[in-house]
Amino acid sequence: MPDAGSIEKKPFGTMPNGMPIDEYLLSSGDTLRLGVIAYGGIVTRIEVPDRTGKMGNVTLGFDRLEDYRARSPYFGCITGRYANRIGGAHFTLDGIQYRLPANNGANTLHGGPYALDKQVWRAREIEIADGAGLELTHRSPDGAEGFPGNLTVTVVYTVRFGNEWRIDYRATTDKPTVVNLTNHAYFNLAGNGAGNILDHRLMLNADQFTPVDAASIPRGDIAGVGGTPFDFRTATRIGDRIGEPHPQLLNGKGYDHNWVVRGGGGKMPVPAARLEDPASGRIMEVQTNQPGIQFYAGNFLDGTPPGSGGTYRKHSGLCLETQHFPDSPNKPHFPSTVLRPRETFDSTTIHRFSAA
Repeated sequence: MPDAGSIEKKPFGTMPNGMPIDEYLLSSGDTLRLGVIAYGGIVTRIEVPDRTGKMGNVTLGFDRLEDYRARSPYFGCITGRYANRIGGAHFTLDGIQYRLPANNGANTLHGGPYALDKQVWRAREIEIADGAGLELTHRSPDGAEGFPGNLTVTVVYTVRFGNEWRIDYRATTDKPTVVNLTNHAYFNLAGNGAGNILDHRLMLNADQFTPVDAASIPRGDIAGVGGTPFDFRTATRIGDRIGEPHPQLLNGKGYDHNWVVRGGGGKMPVPAARLEDPASGRIMEVQTNQPGIQFYAGNFLDGTPPGSGGTYRKHSGLCLETQHFPDSPNKPHFPSTVLRPRETFDSTTIHRFSAA
């Protein structure tokens, strides 16, 4: 029988109003350990073994709450109410136009400048038979960052025997609104601060992606990946094609695009991605029931936020954000992100770590 999971708690910092913030350390009962703080629901560390059994933190982050508050490029946080971008910082729902704050040029990124990643969530420890869990809850009031409806969001992080990290998202509203939630962890399977991710090998279970314009807003079409640098249907070294003069790579300054998950968008999670670091042997497999996954190769990391792993430069980490498609509220032919009263937004993402 596996050892029981456990949760430790230690001080991590203090908010300006004097509220203490703790770090919860969730252990799976074998070798996975996950650090979480209630501010932004941020995952501060993901510790897993390499092929020799050596433990390492495989996510980028900070050691101090002040750094997360002041300068984080969304390290490890819950993003929403609308993850990714909404073009023109507005959308229309049921004939009503809603204006949002523009925090990414003329567009809204990750729900606005004071979105869910900037909130202190209510945390509750959960006991489970084969691991440990933490439930985070937040009520986003009607009109927050321009979005309609009082939105109640619950995010549950669980770690389970077998080195599995699972995220379950749930949201309800009292007015029609739009919702798109994800986690923005940056991964480097070689270890936090251990160089760049260009030698990592990535497989994406996707035949199509959504091309973007120069502002990284989807144009509205869905394109095949065949014959392009966006074809990751078989495991491919990330650095092999990232520098090609493909118009989409130029628009995104590298990979920063949404792929259409094959079989995604249903009730049950399906394989979405597999990431491998040949040097350490670490492997991460991602499953989701969301229709899309954003692969972002850390193109805009510029060395200015010194983190827990040292200086993070371009490509020091990558994101695999399970999601609905960006700008879906303005693209009616994309899978809908509309949530209405008496409906429930449900989303699940599973990360499984191993080594070979």
